[in-house]
Amino acid sequence: MADDDRDPEEDFQEMLRRLFGGQDGNFDADQLEQLRAMGVDPAMMEGVMRQLQAAFSSAPAGGISWDVAQRQALHIANQSDLGVTSGQRGEFDQAFALAALWLGEVTTISELAEPARALTRGGWVEATMPVWQELAEPVATSIADALTEAMRSQAPDDMQQAIAGAGKVMRTIGGSLFASQLGQVIGRLSLEVVSGGDVGIPVMPDGRAAILPQNFDDFGRDLEVPEDQLALYLATRELAHARLFRHAKWLRLHVISQITEFARGVHVDMDALEDLASRFDPQHPDELRQALESGALLPQRSDAQTAALTRLENLLALIEGWVEVVTADATGRLPHAVRIAEAVRRRRAVGGPAEKALGSLVGLELRPRRMREAAAMWRAVTDAVGPAGRDALWDYPDLMPTSDDIDDPSALIARVQAHARGEQPVRDEMDEALDALLRGDVPPASADDETGDDPPEEQRPV
Repeated sequence: MADDDRDPEEDFQEMLRRLFGGQDGNFDADQLEQLRAMGVDPAMMEGVMRQLQAAFSSAPAGGISWDVAQRQALHIANQSDLGVTSGQRGEFDQAFALAALWLGEVTTISELAEPARALTRGGWVEATMPVWQELAEPVATSIADALTEAMRSQAPDDMQQAIAGAGKVMRTIGGSLFASQLGQVIGRLSLEVVSGGDVGIPVMPDGRAAILPQNFDDFGRDLEVPEDQLALYLATRELAHARLFRHAKWLRLHVISQITEFARGVHVDMDALEDLASRFDPQHPDELRQALESGALLPQRSDAQTAALTRLENLLALIEGWVEVVTADATGRLPHAVRIAEAVRRRRAVGGPAEKALGSLVGLELRPRRMREAAAMWRAVTDAVGPAGRDALWDYPDLMPTSDDIDDPSALIARVQAHARGEQPVRDEMDEALDALLRGDVPPASADDETGDDPPEEQRPV
């Protein structure tokens, strides 16, 4: 068949083969004329192919290039990173040392195995990126799959075979685009966070504590409190947060699993995606990036997600409330402790621009709404049973206070006081049934028991 007689769709499929075959995305003169004849802007198509090939070539087998996220984050963090001077390092080493002594007076939770340290913005990005990847991967996968599905559903039947070959590339593109946006958000977050536990979740490696001196200076600039007092307060708070997660070995996994449970329920609003795709200009991808970062592609939460978010908020509130009470007790000798605590509380309640962008990107806000109520509960427990009885509630997950305990801690206090007196908790039917099963008093149900049929006559006891 002569070139002039070729079907336009064959030309388009040939371009797809060029793209997915790994060529450079450039067209010769004949192909440029063919594109114009098909009504396709050659410059636009070349730009599309180069962008897709770049994303595809840099992505791993799983389809999401987390190296892209880290590079983006480090680029933003390092642009304005002033480093850590020896003087700053020495000052915070002293603050952490004194804070550790103060905490030893008000909590039974032991010290960290490794010394806390001062971090640069870039150092914080590198230390926390593995956790951000774990939290965001379910959402990245959902967006990548949605792009593939949108492409498949919009293509004509005779193009489905070609689209099937493009599915991996489209999934890679969606994942890489999300990773790039996540990297930018984390990079901007590195300009805001003051310490490792500043966002309320365990993003630092287990048992590690850190303060970012550059962001510390920015935070304290308008507070009008002595810098040494602010350093001592924030060092105490950071150590309390890190100690808690090191002590309660189950807590880190518990928080991460609840966040990923929420994230797995995130799906993409296909109507919003298709509307965006209908006017998308590949030469100006900012609209798609803004849609990802603003959360425009994430629909309203499902009932299951709302329930998961409520559980997570209660858990984060319990963590933040305990940290606040312990920090307040440890820093009571600081003249400006109350003022600093209120500034930290307001900052945690409002959040910065990057934290809000992160919430939009993954559909999850990390600011506990019940922090004040949880802190009041921990204060009541501390006053009633002391630090040892309070801290023992973190030993096992089933000892943790519930949402009802936050509302009214009296029942929780009564349970802890009874345990301190050596009294056993009131037994219920479940306890009795479990004991009977352990004693062997309740034989396992047989197939005959389950069906209700009598055994054969020759097997019946005489």
